[in-house]
Order: sequence, then structure tokens, then C-alpha cells
Amino acid sequence: MKAFVDKIGCIGCELCANICPEVFRMGDDGLAEAYAEVTPANEDTAKEARDSCPVSVISIEE
Repeated sequence: MKAFVDKIGCIGCELCANICPEVFRMGDDGLAEAYAEVTPANEDTAKEARDSCPVSVISIEE
């Protein structure tokens, strides 16, 4: 699975990177980015990060 962050709406709160650092990190621009694939081992935390995003800019696709 692949995760995506819509940087246009990201507010840089770092919540996703704190919840699931295996998939999300903060870029040099201070905004979140998905840098790794969502695997069975981190799927639950990646979805938790998506669901916890205060501005709903994270999506996960098959």
C-alpha cells in the first residue's frame, strides 16, 4: 500500500510522524511526507496516523 500527504493542506503538526515514523516524516519544508510503503507490519499505525490527522490530508491506497 502507498500513503500520500497533500502538502497543500498540511499544517506541520508532526502527529503522523510521531504515530507512524516507519511511513511518515517531516520534510525540510516543515511539512509531513510519506517516505515509505505501508506494509502489513505498520498498516495499523499508518491508518491511525491518517485518522488522527487534524486536517485530513493523508490518504492510503492499495
